[in-house]
Amino acid sequence: MAEITASMVKELRDATGAGPLDCKKALQETGGDVQKAIEYLREKGLSKAAKKLSKGRTMNEGIIANYIHHDGRLGVIVEVNCETDFVAATDAFQGFAKDIALHIANMAPRYVTREEVPESEVEEEKAMQLRILKDDEKNANKPDDILEKIIDGRMGKWYEEIVLMEQKFLKDDSKSIEDLLKETVAEIGESLQISRFARFMLGEGGEDEAEDGDE
Repeated sequence: MAEITASMVKELRDATGAGPLDCKKALQETGGDVQKAIEYLREKGLSKAAKKLSKGRTMNEGIIANYIHHDGRLGVIVEVNCETDFVAATDAFQGFAKDIALHIANMAPRYVTREEVPESEVEEEKAMQLRILKDDEKNANKPDDILEKIIDGRMGKWYEEIVLMEQKFLKDDSKSIEDLLKETVAEIGESLQISRFARFMLGEGGEDEAEDGDE
């Protein structure tokens, strides 16, 4: 095993902000490879974040973030919650909320999570996909179980289009909004959630004017 020196620990601390004991352990686990140790600490942080998200903590603090396009024709408001007013005032939390508002403005999701999509809408989409497959000579005669698998794959892409948490992040399409949320939880050390949002575009009226997570 490679010798873990004080300078290696310091380098890792400077890169990650983690404590000295965590840095030393990460270096030991990765054979002294600093880059691998950075990834190790990142994954450890995301694991802790996932645990925080699953504990059902009370999140009554937070902010209402907004985005107004420069021409005044498009606007978004979004409620992002956390556990404490201290975290709500941090740059990391407020930056996350602003990024979410900007993302919603550009990517136009309709729901926060998959669970919020009405079952009737899901069934309608599945029925449409089945009709499309049946009208395609290449797929029309395939067994029902194969058609179901094809439809499941298409439904996954459909959810990515309309569900905020499953969309690729506007600023970095290597991660989803859910990934971004987990990373932010790991950074701030506290649970957070995107509760609801509304997106307005000039000239769009009726039910299509705004969608939120309370549907």
